[in-house]
Amino acid sequence: MTGINELIPDEQHLEELLSRPSRDVIDLVGRMDGDYLLLGIAGKIGPSLARMLKRACTKAHVDKQVFGVSRFTNPKLKKDLKHDGVNILQGDLLDPDFIHTLPEVQNVIFLAGMKFGSEDNLPMTWAVNSYLPALVAAQFKKSRIVAFSTGCVYELVPVKSGGSVETDTPLPLGEYAQSCLGRERMFEYGSIEYGTPTCIIRLNYAVELRYGVLLDIAFKVWNEEKVDLTMGYFNVIWQRDANEFVLRSFDYCRSPARILNVTGAENLSIRETALRFGDLFNKKVRFSGKESDTALLSNARQSFDLFGQPKTDVAQMIHWIAGWIKNGKETYNKPTHFEVRNGKY
Repeated sequence: MTGINELIPDEQHLEELLSRPSRDVIDLVGRMDGDYLLLGIAGKIGPSLARMLKRACTKAHVDKQVFGVSRFTNPKLKKDLKHDGVNILQGDLLDPDFIHTLPEVQNVIFLAGMKFGSEDNLPMTWAVNSYLPALVAAQFKKSRIVAFSTGCVYELVPVKSGGSVETDTPLPLGEYAQSCLGRERMFEYGSIEYGTPTCIIRLNYAVELRYGVLLDIAFKVWNEEKVDLTMGYFNVIWQRDANEFVLRSFDYCRSPARILNVTGAENLSIRETALRFGDLFNKKVRFSGKESDTALLSNARQSFDLFGQPKTDVAQMIHWIAGWIKNGKETYNKPTHFEVRNGKY
């Protein structure tokens, strides 16, 4: 494991780290039956998740197929995943005829979703986030399904509350978050109607060196721009840890669907995080606004009880991200809009 004082030198090393399977993941794929289908693999999380699966299968000495489905607008990603042993299935998931051609596998991971620019195209946002899950739930009624969702389905809660828990009533703010709750409801309906074992992952938020809330804050500090404090507090989890939790959640798929919060153990301060980056960059930090008494926070103690604590701490993430920026490395240039409080992304 790369140490706290070491930096991640390039994307090759980053991808290796993000896809490194733990002993628990290796044991899981070694005893699970059936192949794997990742729907919407070409997003930020899908590639490393698929690679972790393939590496775990190799280490467990099992011959399992991993299928990745996307429109693949990035030819390089398609080529790289194919090189890594992922079976590529290219097509539009909103096309029911295409969905009917997909292989019948025992284990499905649903990653498709729309957030960035969702406010500018609300019909498409609802189609991807709610209509598509209904199609998938009907098509893969005989499979196990792990479906990605988001902590945005919760309301803003008092910072001192410890964060929303799975039994809290969702109160999504804005159409993006409402459509994500629609996604959950479609998978919950399929789980009840067809008896499909399902686990819904409310992720809030996964980060690595090319995207995420920590990177957004770091770039504000690096570019000497004001850091917005109105959200005030946030949660993060290193993407490799999130990948592990997601794969291990196959053990907890059930009907009716189970819901699990997946995030880090700490409620982090925007102000304190920005000041830490300021120290690492030797830059003065400027702020705008002031902290509110509420924030979008999730409590993941249920997942910690099942999987243990995340292995990568925030100090390590901040150290890596600062080095990545100082060395001018590539990022996805997809801001998370962590400061948004009105649900309009």
